[in-house]
Amino acid sequence: MSSDYSSNSTKLHYAWIVSLTGAAVLFSCLGLGRFSLGMLLPSMSVTLNLSNSQMGLIGTCNFVGYMLAVALAGSVSKRLGARRTIAFGLLLVAGTMVTISWLETVIAVQILYFLTGVGSGLANVPMMGLVSHWFLKSTRGKAAGIMLSGNGLAIVFAGFFVPFINRSLGAEGWRSGWLIMGLISAVIAIVAYSLLRNEPAEKKISPLGKAPASSPVVEDGISEKGKPKSHRGTLIHLGLIYAIFGSTYVVYATFIVVSMVNERGFGEGVAGSFWAAVGFLGIFSGPLFGWISDHLGRKKGIIIAYSLFTIAYALVATDLPNLFLYLSVFIFGVSVWSLPTIMSAAVGDYMGPAQAAKSFAFITLFFGGGQIVGPALAGYLADLTGSFNTAFGLCAGLTASGVLLTLFLRSPQGSGRTP
Repeated sequence: MSSDYSSNSTKLHYAWIVSLTGAAVLFSCLGLGRFSLGMLLPSMSVTLNLSNSQMGLIGTCNFVGYMLAVALAGSVSKRLGARRTIAFGLLLVAGTMVTISWLETVIAVQILYFLTGVGSGLANVPMMGLVSHWFLKSTRGKAAGIMLSGNGLAIVFAGFFVPFINRSLGAEGWRSGWLIMGLISAVIAIVAYSLLRNEPAEKKISPLGKAPASSPVVEDGISEKGKPKSHRGTLIHLGLIYAIFGSTYVVYATFIVVSMVNERGFGEGVAGSFWAAVGFLGIFSGPLFGWISDHLGRKKGIIIAYSLFTIAYALVATDLPNLFLYLSVFIFGVSVWSLPTIMSAAVGDYMGPAQAAKSFAFITLFFGGGQIVGPALAGYLADLTGSFNTAFGLCAGLTASGVLLTLFLRSPQGSGRTP
């Protein structure tokens, strides 16, 4: 299929509106709904008297909710359509975040943050699935990267906003943080419902990008003989690779600020500035790795990303001078959205647009499983050993194994190149 978009046209293809709206969706459902937690936890732990294990369980509850939503996202999206499912998910994120601002017990926070995870999953999975509907293979990585930049923008926002609120309002400032971010998410839900469309046909246009003449297999998910292809084994392989990312990056995202404040003596404002730096670098992470995977292949992109993650985790797992901590933060920020970007493009390469959302949901179950285990185990190890060094070191070992696992990933049929 070729695009109706002409290179000589000055009109912006509506696919880019979808991609930019997707960045706003991810800013809310993942950026605010999940990645702001690491900034809020230090002050929450004082008010609610939380241990490391309890902080880890708050994150785990969110990921359990997210994983449940991933399992349901396909059927819900099929019934309601991606646009309505995304808007509903964002409204759930908004409502639960506002409610968390009023809570007084850790159990209540865990229950509501579980529901925040449900909303995040219902918004994120269909949103990433839209990449394969609106973009052909040549531009999928770039489009997914633009969407993932929303996470980085949210981290920058949280890195400066949360310390400001805490300085202004004191120990209870985290409550206003949850409230304001919930209201922002409600506004984004309205914007997403207004701008998103399920298919290019709804705007009477074709997907954006150049269709490779030699690989109709990749675009429509059908073999050259006209029979549906089976990629279950490859999807499981991708899922296992994605699980490693889920179980490791979330440990860093949840506990790096806590580690800097409680173990290295950084002030909350300084630590927040470093977390904002991660977010700023993350704005470019998705587009960068989208470009890398579009030009070098999905496989090489994953290997590069996991190599960088291994270095970042190994540096923070040691008691080296703070210069190495700064380097770790830089490397993590540059790499942070690499895997979601590449995976959202890869499922379209293997399965075609019609199966992309379902396939992304399938591999996200593995990703979600990793996220459930990661924070709880890291919090337990920190309570057991007195620091997060062991947890970060374990993350480095897992991402190194991710490099080896990726080496065995096969190419999409008919692509003529590595994934």
